[in-house]
Amino acid sequence: MKLNRRTLNIALASATLSSLLPATAFAQKKPVLGFAQVGAESEWRTANTESIKSAAKEAGIELKFSDAQQKQENQIKAIRSYIAQKVDVIAFSPVVESGWDTVLLEAKAAKIPVVLTDRSVNTKDDSLYVTFMGSDFVEEGRKAGRWLVEKEKGNAGPINIVELQGTVGSAPAIDRKKGFEEIIKADPKFKIIRSQTGDFTRAKGKEVMEAFLKAEGKKINVLYAHNDDMAIGAIQAIEEAGMKPAQDIIIISIDAVKGAFEAMMAGKLNVSVECSPLLGPQLMAAVADIKAGKPLPKRILTKEGIFPMEVAKAEFPNRKY
Repeated sequence: MKLNRRTLNIALASATLSSLLPATAFAQKKPVLGFAQVGAESEWRTANTESIKSAAKEAGIELKFSDAQQKQENQIKAIRSYIAQKVDVIAFSPVVESGWDTVLLEAKAAKIPVVLTDRSVNTKDDSLYVTFMGSDFVEEGRKAGRWLVEKEKGNAGPINIVELQGTVGSAPAIDRKKGFEEIIKADPKFKIIRSQTGDFTRAKGKEVMEAFLKAEGKKINVLYAHNDDMAIGAIQAIEEAGMKPAQDIIIISIDAVKGAFEAMMAGKLNVSVECSPLLGPQLMAAVADIKAGKPLPKRILTKEGIFPMEVAKAEFPNRKY
């Protein structure tokens, strides 16, 4: 077939244009999510990070990921970097509750929607984020308190409790303390005699528990730890002090990671309240909805249970983290 000059010129122009355009111009652009993680302070956080990374890959979402190493200034720096890169959505798990308004206002000004995962922020302007997805930390504290009240029914007391708090100023530390105290304050036999941060880490949990044991010794009846990693560190301190964890001292913790189930199966931890880290699929669904212009509820709760020592062996094969 003969090509006239006009047809040939059009064909050549089209070929030149297509060679200049990137391949993405002919395909739908992947949504880009910037995620600022707290750090890698615990088994829970490691599982949370893995859930987010694998869910992004599965959903076809480009993930820009940063680890703040438990420092707020690192998270703020990461969020500003995502704003500069003009990502589609920013998500993060805030190290602490307060001090976010300035950077969130910057994201809002750049018209980049923000999703809070696992932990919330303390702000008077809730238009600064689209939704908060994660656990009800106050309810987790209540579950821990209810379990203890039920276990000690009929015991005249006093019941002396030491508390390993999470990172100072963080939402789970504030709320898990609040929920627990809300339940035990109804009965004066329950007394928190020592309370200090273990920063959600195993090493710090061990260190603080050693100090509690030196100060209070056999007066301690119960340990309430805001996460499993601190509880596992404390178990080591209790054993090194020549005492039997879960027998001489009742141990209650939160998260229900595999390490806690192993401790329960070994008879060293009494109960763990679940806090699921598997938020990845939920987060990617939210990113897709935001991109599609669909409205999201302001609060998305995760469903969770409570696991006493007696069910640990049967439940262990079902654990994904």
